Amino acid sequence: MDNCKLVTKDNKLISASYSLGIPEQRIIFLAIVAARGQDKLIDARGVLQIHASSYQEQFKVEKHTSYDALKSATRGLFDAYFEYDDIHEQTGKPVHHLVNWVQKISYIDTAGMIELQFTDAVIPLITRLSEQYTEYDLKQVSELQSEYAIRLYELMMQWKTVGKTNKIATDDLRKKLGVKPERYKEMHNFKARVLDHAKKQINEHTDITADYVQHKTGRVITGFTFTFKQKKVPEQIATATNKNRDNATPDLFHNMTDDQIITFSKKLAALPELGSNAPVGMKTPDFVAMIADDLKDADKQKKYSKHLAKLGFKAAKGKVK
Repeated sequence: MDNCKLVTKDNKLISASYSLGIPEQRIIFLAIVAARGQDKLIDARGVLQIHASSYQEQFKVEKHTSYDALKSATRGLFDAYFEYDDIHEQTGKPVHHLVNWVQKISYIDTAGMIELQFTDAVIPLITRLSEQYTEYDLKQVSELQSEYAIRLYELMMQWKTVGKTNKIATDDLRKKLGVKPERYKEMHNFKARVLDHAKKQINEHTDITADYVQHKTGRVITGFTFTFKQKKVPEQIATATNKNRDNATPDLFHNMTDDQIITFSKKLAALPELGSNAPVGMKTPDFVAMIADDLKDADKQKKYSKHLAKLGFKAAKGKVK
């Protein structure tokens, strides 16, 4: 993908609870991208520089706005932390972590930039060292003007292979989105000011169309499930599926035989960069079957193109038009 700036986070960080304003979240994004661009994926302890010009260009804001954003976010990021649950390595017991984002951050006013160092605990959560991670193109959240919309998009991207999140309890959702306890206490306000507003922005400015379903216990809303689908790009619209297939007949739109689909769905599932995106709790055979279904679908097959090429897939000749 041309000019693709990937934001990569461990799923523990995606699912974490924290409250960051838009400037703080955007600087975290730029720092992650900068670490990737400078080949500092393993040793992200080095100082990362974020320039106001980069902020201005990426998020399409005025020059003075980018300077103000960097300056205001410096204090916010130094004080910020996130929380997440895990399993303690030594005891095997549940553990609750509280982690600061940065160990040092500096604002250089005359240079229009900040320098930051992530804490040691953050580094493995942004360098894809874990097998469970989520990544997306930074441009997808660059036009979002709500911190809740940014976080909701991230939460959904964790489930991008299935297009549906698990049920998230209301209190847990508030924490994940960073809604402070004193804000939007009434459900109608929470839905209107947080969820509906975030959904509207996501649908207008990102690559997905999202919606949600509320779950009730009696008359009380106790949780939400979010559903979403990829928006079609022009070249994906005029495609068709051949329903009368056999093991030797190439598919009409991606030119794969059923035998190839069986073979490459297994190989794709074994790739770390794809296997890590398997929904939590999904067994390998089920993940293989899900990929096989994707390879038969004109809209979903394209996302595997670069991985298929990596695995040596070559389309069969004699494609039927």
